[in-house]
Amino acid sequence: MENAITVLVAEDDQLIQDLIQEAFSEGGFETVITGSGEEAITLLKGEIAFRAVITDINLSGQLDGWEVARIARETEPTMPIIYMTGTHGEDWASKGVPNSILLNKPFAPAQIVTALSNLLNTGVPPVSAT
Repeated sequence: MENAITVLVAEDDQLIQDLIQEAFSEGGFETVITGSGEEAITLLKGEIAFRAVITDINLSGQLDGWEVARIARETEPTMPIIYMTGTHGEDWASKGVPNSILLNKPFAPAQIVTALSNLLNTGVPPVSAT
């Protein structure tokens, strides 16, 4: 997909990875998916220019989704962030980064695409005016 927006997805559940990948592919987005917070951070600091981060709060490895989002925002202060959780929604107000969205699992595929589109259209300046 030429000129597609690339999204980093940190999720360790294969079924949810597949659901998100299919939903974003149908929505015209490219995804790079990882199951660990450590690999998500490595990817964020790498060569790919991600336009958004979608992260489960509970990830395999030592780093959780709160930390992934915090580091993403250190890398790019306007990075759109979507958190996914089935258990930690009450912590979003204190641990989540500002101007982010929390989706409680289970959610419909269209919900996550709509959430990302809303963040990209309202919370992030365009990369270029061309």
